[in-house]
Amino acid sequence: MTTAAASSPRTYQVRTYGCQMNVHDSERISGLLEQAGYVRAAEADDDPDVVVFNTCAVRENADNRLYGNLGHLRPVKARHPEMQIAVGGCLAQKDRGEIVRKAPWVDVVFGTHNIGSLPVLLERARHNAAAEVEILESLDVFPSTLPTRRESTYAGWVSISVGCNNTCTFCIVPSLRGKEKDRRPGDILSEVRALVDEGVLEVTLLGQNVNSYGVEFGDRLAFGKLLRACGDIEGLERVRFTSPHPKDFTDDVIAAMAETPNVCHSLHMPLQSGSDEVLRAMRRSYRADRYLGIIEKVRAAMPDAAITTDIIVGFPGETDADFERTLDVVREARFSSAFTFQYSKRPGTPAATMDGQLPKQVVQERYERLIACVEEITWAENKKLVGQPVEVLVAVGEGRKDERTGRMSGRARDGRLVHFATGATGADGRHGGTGVLAGQIRPGDIVHTTVTYAAPHHLNADGELLAHRRTRAGDAAEAGRVPRTPGVLLGLPTVGAPAAQPAPTTGCAAH
Repeated sequence: MTTAAASSPRTYQVRTYGCQMNVHDSERISGLLEQAGYVRAAEADDDPDVVVFNTCAVRENADNRLYGNLGHLRPVKARHPEMQIAVGGCLAQKDRGEIVRKAPWVDVVFGTHNIGSLPVLLERARHNAAAEVEILESLDVFPSTLPTRRESTYAGWVSISVGCNNTCTFCIVPSLRGKEKDRRPGDILSEVRALVDEGVLEVTLLGQNVNSYGVEFGDRLAFGKLLRACGDIEGLERVRFTSPHPKDFTDDVIAAMAETPNVCHSLHMPLQSGSDEVLRAMRRSYRADRYLGIIEKVRAAMPDAAITTDIIVGFPGETDADFERTLDVVREARFSSAFTFQYSKRPGTPAATMDGQLPKQVVQERYERLIACVEEITWAENKKLVGQPVEVLVAVGEGRKDERTGRMSGRARDGRLVHFATGATGADGRHGGTGVLAGQIRPGDIVHTTVTYAAPHHLNADGELLAHRRTRAGDAAEAGRVPRTPGVLLGLPTVGAPAAQPAPTTGCAAH
């Protein structure tokens, strides 16, 4: 290596799979690496100095995806032996030393509980010229104490808890993320304020089960109080949260959503199945009537609420009658969107060894029927919005056809995806509006427009914009700035001084 090369900052890429928790964990990984002197590599860079895979273990093909990508990097590393490869996240927590056995060119394996160790592990692996595997069984540092490089100028994740106390038979998350740990409300609100000070307009409160928040310090109403407290933060325009569990959903949370102006009227609440028998086998401690009762209360308090969900098809033992009950609940619930999954066997979960594992063709046929049912309903619900005004927080990367159509995209307050005309002419000649504001709208700005067309998964607004408000988030996007937040102090409900953190090294050394 030349002297010039040796003095250059080492570059990194983080490749993320899985849920919102993993996405947020990846923001922390980026923050840690940049604090340690690394520089983010361009997306087109095919041989950065460090590649970090932040993995998911929920879906059946997670293993194949990871090892396939590691295989693609093997010849790259052979050409660039100074490259380091790290694997973290849920699959690393599950497979541990197996990763290095299957892919001996991996340098570091770290788990869900010790993200903060990554810079030290990379340095140690380089010094010792050997793989470093460190998997902790419990959380050593609450992740929000770590520095974070945010990916968005206008929206931010804020973790309120990690881990899960539920025992769903299909889910491996509790064994990989551990028991629920809650942050103190003051620490959460400090992080929200720090983001707002950076120009962020929207926060999503994040946890494996957000509405059980408070279980560690004995306050069943803590989540509703947290939502109300977010309403007092000046400059915070939108508050979302994901994902609640129906068994913990209280009337107080519904009231807080309805009464707090900046809390969005959108709710993602996993159903999983509409069959009480299947819910019992899944160890989901609610039944279809309880689930539909929550939705009824939400809509009574907020008639405009958009409700989305998760549904699993083909759980072991699911009969035709069970599946039909799921379709019945979907029709009654009138979801605005649904994430649908075919059941996949995960080693280590009780469901993996249950009798009644269904043939692939049966699961596929039910899955296709479910998608058709969901899309029929979401399309009908979206059509009701044609002609209605809508407020859109302009986003980046939401609309894959925007450049071709001359539109921009963003999210309505209820979470729906909206493609809106700016007056620009796309490559295909399509044009919307007079173009007075074309070129002035930035990601993070707010526009008001009118829905002109509905599809099952999005809305179009191709008329004249009613209003455009430039925001600090838009200023940051235009300037190429992303929020960087320092670690927010420890939120675990414990007493005594927090454990000492490893000193940051310099130079080369997350449903």
